[in-house]
Amino acid sequence: MTAEPHLWKLARQLQALAQTGLTYATSNYDRERYQTASDIAAELMALQNPTSAATFRQLFALQDGYATPKVDVRATVFRDDQVLLVREASDGLWTLPGGWADVNDSLAEAVERETFEESGFRVKARKLAAVYDRAKHPHEPPFPFHIYKLFFLCDILDGAPSPSGETSAVDFFIRTRCPRYPARGSCRSRYSVCMNIGAIPRSRRISIDPARCRRRLQRAI
Repeated sequence: MTAEPHLWKLARQLQALAQTGLTYATSNYDRERYQTASDIAAELMALQNPTSAATFRQLFALQDGYATPKVDVRATVFRDDQVLLVREASDGLWTLPGGWADVNDSLAEAVERETFEESGFRVKARKLAAVYDRAKHPHEPPFPFHIYKLFFLCDILDGAPSPSGETSAVDFFIRTRCPRYPARGSCRSRYSVCMNIGAIPRSRRISIDPARCRRRLQRAI
């Protein structure tokens, strides 16, 4: 799979428009038509996925407010040139620890919390390494909602391997000998980018002065 099916993207966009419309509609006439649009989006997704239209309708019914992308955070954690991976209990594949960002969590707090919950290691988020639009990279299956994936380089503070209800195993792997990963068909190259950035010795990393960057930007405008 090289990209999401165009019809799937249109169905997702239709659902987002319907969700936003249902939020701000002021008449029953409008609400009925936005609800119909949401039901059509569910039918379109069911045509391309084993999941039933009824399941998609139930999922869409749980969403409210103005439709915006969801945020998924992932941690790239090294120990002695080995990267931390967790095995998903749902499919048995390995991935970087992480998950959805919760309300009232900063991005750093979210990735630190998710890493501890899934692996048993307490970490400190040090640097945002990469941001990806899930819909623009190979994934299987496609997701019904739009997702931004944020990858952080993190340092271990303490802890020990401890699987959770969502993970069945926790281990460290040499970057060039990682098992089949990541879970849910995510694009392996994105994980490699994060691991390559994390593997650069600190002495060779470029130091950026934010104030200097702002001055240069002001002169360029």
